[in-house]
Amino acid sequence: MIKIEHLVKNYGANCAVDDVSFEIAKGEIVGFLGPNGAGKSTTMNILTGYLSSTAGRVSVDGINVLDEPLEVKRRIGYLPEQPPLYLDMTVEEYLIFVYNLKGCTLNRTKHLEEICDVVKIKDVYKRVIRNLSKGYRQRVGIAQALIGNPPVIVFDEPTVGLDPKQIIEIRNLIRTLGKDHTVILSTHILQEVQAVCDRIIIINKGKIVADELTENINRVADGNRRFRARICGPQREVLNMLGDRSDISFVEALPQRDGDAYTYMIESAPNVDMRKSLFYTLAQKGWPLVGLEALGMSLEDIFISIVDKTGESARVGKKGGKAHRGSKSATDLEKDLAQSIIDATAEAQKSIAPYDGED
Repeated sequence: MIKIEHLVKNYGANCAVDDVSFEIAKGEIVGFLGPNGAGKSTTMNILTGYLSSTAGRVSVDGINVLDEPLEVKRRIGYLPEQPPLYLDMTVEEYLIFVYNLKGCTLNRTKHLEEICDVVKIKDVYKRVIRNLSKGYRQRVGIAQALIGNPPVIVFDEPTVGLDPKQIIEIRNLIRTLGKDHTVILSTHILQEVQAVCDRIIIINKGKIVADELTENINRVADGNRRFRARICGPQREVLNMLGDRSDISFVEALPQRDGDAYTYMIESAPNVDMRKSLFYTLAQKGWPLVGLEALGMSLEDIFISIVDKTGESARVGKKGGKAHRGSKSATDLEKDLAQSIIDATAEAQKSIAPYDGED
């Protein structure tokens, strides 16, 4: 349905998109991820015909965006980060306006009723958009993207500024749309991608650095692995032994304790399976291993690992048999990323119109 080949976009001397290529099949829900300034929105704007590319080819349903931009736009429904709403119109007036603007030939009354039913805005159909809550405005924005039944739907940060209940509702709506449409979700909220997407594409500094099914995305994270181990033995000596091992990149003592067994967070070195060797070492020292749980990696860990792999490692190193505490563990990075998401959401909510008592 969507094919992007060797896409390049330069802004003067700055290369925002650098030789990007990927394909998206009909019916897929794809998460398009990347840090701020990675090239996500530029790629989406080129796909939707809003920007021209410096080089490369973009086609939708076999139609080249540059050769036939209007035909491509008829096949795409687009919801930008800020919904393109006319606040002085009622919802009905606005959707009729978009219907006419798109040159839609479907039965207008029936078509708009079906869309309003899908996005659940029937109860505000006659109201002025200015008086709607942020959640309802977002739904109206989604409704305009669905007019004309385009086979491709593109969402750019669809839940920014919404409260938790509204976020869940929009995510459920996106999953519903994925049954009949190809959906691209451009966002930096990783939980959102994990909740609704079949596949994840990660872009960093204008280049695609990962393209995997959601359940297989950990394959591209250089084999980093985390374990929770419960070991019987003197805590300080066990911690020093673990810190001395070359196949362990990070170790931290956790507060949990079960009798004489202490709990440790252990992170193996990339592409190394240290479990058997660790078992034999503990057996030789007479320190029983009473539990070893593989924790895997969260999507936040994977994202950080992928975008930082070419720079200085964000993982904690070791020196002199003890884990350094100057760097951040994967858990700390998760907390930092979560806080940045909370801060970004709070900043976006400042622009929301004051609550008028109606939802």
